[in-house]
Amino acid sequence: MNFYSRKWIKPEDLNPNGTLFGGSLLRWIDEEAAIYTMCQLGRSRIVTKFISEINFVSSARQGDVIEMGIAATAFGRTSITLCCEVRNKVTKQSILTIDKMVFVHVDENGVPAPHGKTGVISAEEAFKKD
Repeated sequence: MNFYSRKWIKPEDLNPNGTLFGGSLLRWIDEEAAIYTMCQLGRSRIVTKFISEINFVSSARQGDVIEMGIAATAFGRTSITLCCEVRNKVTKQSILTIDKMVFVHVDENGVPAPHGKTGVISAEEAFKKD
């Protein structure tokens, strides 16, 4: 699993307990996973179809730096399945895990459409210029 994106936990990210608000973290994960999916599929029309159980293992506090890891686990005809881990950048302690996230490529009418991909591509491949 590659950890590409990092976030610095600031006061506006906290809940009343002084720890990272789960809703903020889930928003960041959904965005990071969508970007990863767009890079893997080479398509911008994707939607979040499914997110499995979310396991909050520990918390983050103001000033912590967290990193989000995403990996593709399966490719369907119109979908891609991912897993995710969020961890503390310094201690490497796991903060959250998600075993399964499914994104679907859709056409201009929002109907699932084949994406034509069968396996993971590297970041270099995803961003190479023709």
